[in-house]
Amino acid sequence: MELKDLYRDVILDHNRTPRNFGPLEGASANVEGSNPLCGDRLTLHLRIAGDRIADVKFEGHGCAISTASASLMTEAIKGRTRAEALELFGRVHALLTDDAAVPDESLGKLAALSGVREFPARVKCASLCWHTLATALRSPAPESIPAVSTE
Repeated sequence: MELKDLYRDVILDHNRTPRNFGPLEGASANVEGSNPLCGDRLTLHLRIAGDRIADVKFEGHGCAISTASASLMTEAIKGRTRAEALELFGRVHALLTDDAAVPDESLGKLAALSGVREFPARVKCASLCWHTLATALRSPAPESIPAVSTE
């Protein structure tokens, strides 16, 4: 299967049936993110246990790429430590913004996000959830995290 086909299929699947979508009881952090340019809005709910992401969900509305990226992200980070999730943020951000970044097998389905580079106006759609996550994980006080905007 070509990477373009994978990109299309994975994005469509995760947009139609987003994983980890909905509220999260007992969340340690609820962070809002928005992309004012296209209207994508999401709230990321995290339950942190020690240094590990015990659970994660998201709510909101956005374009297919924004929704699919959030769905893929929640699958990829659940159970990881803060450091592991932040390292993954860096790899995905490079995949979205650096033409020289090559997706490798360790990224799994996240490799499909490399197709977004072909549509520069959509990079902020795909990266919104990731920037929201990074802000939450870097915050020393999860109860007072500022809203995140891609503008």
